[in-house]
Amino acid sequence: MGTITIGVDLAKVRFSACEVDGLGRVLRRQDLRRGPFGVWLAQRPPGTVVAMEACSGAHHWARRCLEHGLAPRIMAARFVTPFRKGGPTKNDRADAEAIATAARQGNMRFVPVKTIDQQVRLSWHRVREGYKVEALAVGNRIRGLLAEFGVIVVNGDLALRRQLADLDAPAGLPAELKELLRDLADHWQALRLRLDACEARIDAHARQDARCVRLRAIVGIGPITADAAVATVGNAREFKQGRQMAAWLGLVPTQHTTGGRVRLGPISCRGDAYLRTLLIQGARSSLRRAKAVATDKATPEQLWIRALDARMPFGKVIVAIANKHARQIWAMLAHEVDYDPHACLHHPMHPQPRTEQAP
Repeated sequence: MGTITIGVDLAKVRFSACEVDGLGRVLRRQDLRRGPFGVWLAQRPPGTVVAMEACSGAHHWARRCLEHGLAPRIMAARFVTPFRKGGPTKNDRADAEAIATAARQGNMRFVPVKTIDQQVRLSWHRVREGYKVEALAVGNRIRGLLAEFGVIVVNGDLALRRQLADLDAPAGLPAELKELLRDLADHWQALRLRLDACEARIDAHARQDARCVRLRAIVGIGPITADAAVATVGNAREFKQGRQMAAWLGLVPTQHTTGGRVRLGPISCRGDAYLRTLLIQGARSSLRRAKAVATDKATPEQLWIRALDARMPFGKVIVAIANKHARQIWAMLAHEVDYDPHACLHHPMHPQPRTEQAP
């Protein structure tokens, strides 16, 4: 039974499953609702491969599979698309068969199953991002309403707070508008408080996790980035090397190589966009720190950053730093080591200083 592969097209209520044998022949297809699907899953023989696309609920069902002794396989949706028959024709049963076929490929890359702790920690990050977007939208709405009545507020939350604290200062604002603005100001302030509460909880997670404490030793990696990296990556040994993790985060250039001629394009921007954004933001901070520190006190990494900045455009420098941070994060998580700013000096590829020979 170990050769049986089941492809499941997940949904909110109605699931479609396709069972194939070791030769890839379809044995049976089934459409099940959510409740019966869980019961049916528990009745599958142990060791059966259950494949699904990475989507909402995929990690939940993967953990359910592990509880029943099954072998879950989660794949990126773009890896399944080439195996769907019928070209543009798409339906649940065709998707389930394509998932089962893709999972049987020997070179297929699978998404590691996240634990409940990982998903809970990442939930705080998702909610924090939502509050950020909402707070920005409400703040811009307030600025737009004030601008309609000739009141222009400069950029920054502090300036907006000062303006909202004294709505009687601008002459000619209608009383009804002031009432509306005060209501919006209360909503905006509530969003800011919830945003601060999310950041406090994320900071608490980062302080309690020894892995996050180690990662924060890297210049440009704060509590939010450290916690997001640990919660997203999980077991770093799933990646063979730091280069593979950097590619997974979309921090490597795309390739258009043919006939032995290498052509590199912009970065691929694949993988987790949130973690990649945090690493890019941290790279900006790392660049500023490298420029500000004295040369005699700079670390080898900061000297390397300065050399990059002297010969490369700003965007490429930022991506190169983020790429390096991704590799450092992998090394520290995979090997459980502390950050060593002088580690590059011991690398075999690093040029060693020449020693003078005795006459």
